[in-house]
Amino acid sequence: MAKPLVAFLTGAGISTDSGIPDYRGPQGLWTRNPDYEKLVTYDYYMADADIRRRSWQMRREVSELRPQPNAAHKAIVTLAESGKAAVRVVTQNVDGLHQAAGLDGRKVLELHGTTRFVVCTSCGARGPTNDVLARIDAGEADPPCTECGGILKTATVMFGEALDAGVLNGAAAIAKACTVMFAVGTSLQVYPAAGLAALAADAGARLVIVNATPTPYDDIADQVVREPIGEALPKLLRDLPAA
Repeated sequence: MAKPLVAFLTGAGISTDSGIPDYRGPQGLWTRNPDYEKLVTYDYYMADADIRRRSWQMRREVSELRPQPNAAHKAIVTLAESGKAAVRVVTQNVDGLHQAAGLDGRKVLELHGTTRFVVCTSCGARGPTNDVLARIDAGEADPPCTECGGILKTATVMFGEALDAGVLNGAAAIAKACTVMFAVGTSLQVYPAAGLAALAADAGARLVIVNATPTPYDDIADQVVREPIGEALPKLLRDLPAA
């Protein structure tokens, strides 16, 4: 008998216990300073060297926090290793903490890319973000590509850029096939990612929303949990019935 497929749609809220601030929460980056959104908007980033300088400084500051996986990330790994279910994660996050917690990278779809690598917007050259941060520490405010001199950015999907069609199609397939979807730490306001919750529910999955604030999909959810994610998710997953 095939194992049930348990899917997780995760957003910034799952990583706040790791010291990474979310965006739209009460203390979120954009709540406190709406100007921050420009730092991750493609057109602003490409047109303004000062925006790029500030964006790199933001990446540097987050890197210095040395965020580590928290109890919620680890609970998903524990479920994956338990044999109860097949596990897939579709994440809006770019921090790589699901993989750092020990989840097989092949089970993680990163809708918005990753900050662990950089890419040249001109020639497509790719390399580790830490190498660029070292150049910033050495005095380069806006390091150019070492291959062609083009503008570098993290390998994330900025506002104004299209999501990778292959990744999005894979996420949709997971949403349609899962038995239960946990939407964790996401406001479910950013599309097309937010639409995956409805896609799962329409396909017959049980939808569980674990988030600090209300979402547009609370009304169609089978369960809505407002408790702290690091406490609530491990308990929810421990209570899942065996296959």
